[in-house]
Amino acid sequence: MLTSLHHLIDREWMLEAYRLTRKDGAPGIDGMMATDYEANLEANLCDLLARIKSGRYIAPPVRRHYIPKADGTERPLGIPTLEDKVAQRAILLLLEPIYETDFLSCSYGFRPGRSAHDALHALRNGFMEQGLRWVVDVDISKYFDTIDHTHLRRFLDQRVADGIVRRMIDKWLKAGVLEKGVLRRTTGGTPQGGVISPLLANIYLHYVLDEWFEQVARPRVKGRCQLVRYADDAVIAFEDHLSGKRLLNVLGKRLGRYGLQLHPTKTHFVDFRFKRPGGRHPATAGTTFNFLGFTHVWGQSRRGKNVVLQITAKDRYARALASVTEWCRLNLHRPFREQHAHLSRVIRGGGTAPTTASPATADGSDGITTSSRGYGRNGSRGVVATAICRGRASEPCSRDTRCRQPRSSTNMPSRERSLRVKNRMRVIRSSGSVRGGDGNIPAYSAKCKTPETYPISRVEAINLRFVG
Repeated sequence: MLTSLHHLIDREWMLEAYRLTRKDGAPGIDGMMATDYEANLEANLCDLLARIKSGRYIAPPVRRHYIPKADGTERPLGIPTLEDKVAQRAILLLLEPIYETDFLSCSYGFRPGRSAHDALHALRNGFMEQGLRWVVDVDISKYFDTIDHTHLRRFLDQRVADGIVRRMIDKWLKAGVLEKGVLRRTTGGTPQGGVISPLLANIYLHYVLDEWFEQVARPRVKGRCQLVRYADDAVIAFEDHLSGKRLLNVLGKRLGRYGLQLHPTKTHFVDFRFKRPGGRHPATAGTTFNFLGFTHVWGQSRRGKNVVLQITAKDRYARALASVTEWCRLNLHRPFREQHAHLSRVIRGGGTAPTTASPATADGSDGITTSSRGYGRNGSRGVVATAICRGRASEPCSRDTRCRQPRSSTNMPSRERSLRVKNRMRVIRSSGSVRGGDGNIPAYSAKCKTPETYPISRVEAINLRFVG
């Protein structure tokens, strides 16, 4: 367990947190924009750092905003202020390398070095190489709004005990929501749109679902099985039909003990065999399923072999066409060559990006990617057009990085400052101990397959008790 972390957050750390914070997002309740905050950036960040460490920081309520969903309902988003985003990013940079050593390989959502591309690739490999033919399509009803704070704090107690970090997390959980001028305090859930919300959501499902599946469910399952989870979207595939039915029956009870509930109409048991002599199994609800915006069906390759096709879902396809049509209608006055260049970029997308789609990012941006490699809606090789992924390249750094004069964090090139912060994050992730400001080395447990890989001073085993 880590008991001392906050000493790692300094001015250099805050500058890196501000650099990684999205600047073009919608403002929070204070209306502060990035241009106004940058007018006196160093003083503002130093004041924010002092308030965080002294406990004087007050987390402002998030501004409620609704976006339409595919089923006609609206998804509530919580938009924090710019300064609150920077504070959340600073704590996220501190906690992310710690929990990356704990998270299992079945989790792909909002993790560095992992994406929806990897989740779709792993799921397809499970069908093609492991012979998985029965699918439980898991949909948790209003997951981000129903996370139980008591259970979340208990999960955090197993790894992080730093008082300042935990106090900041509690302030964000209790900040409340401002909607139409009315402040409403929340007793559960984490606001979608916050920077640290995806990490807290991953921590919650790591203990509730991922470790329970690997340590309790998998040993009791007949045949092979696989869990692929992206945030709150999960698919569990089985080789044996009865094993899938048994897990579906106990999964609702398992989630219910932690305040979660399966969606009654969106959670399905799917017969995903490519050969069904007697037709679809009567205990299943279909033969195809959607995951991360793609419909998974069986088809044939050009050589006549049975393969899994990941086709753009009908609602996503219709939404993308409507978006392109609306853009064309509003930009008819533009020169023809300019319209052609824009539409070509939309259709090509990344050019070499595989067929996939990425859900909304943590700060509310639209993270749906474009792909030019994949199968069209009719099963033939073609273009899948969705939207354009917004990428942000790192700022160029100065060539002269060997100056003998010490430089402040403000004047340091952003790339060099980023590398220094990442090196400190790597120490947290790999060393097993973090030296405190007083010279003491508080130990914490680090999960690794080979203990000699990391110079751990003391390894404490964590006994996780699972129910169900």
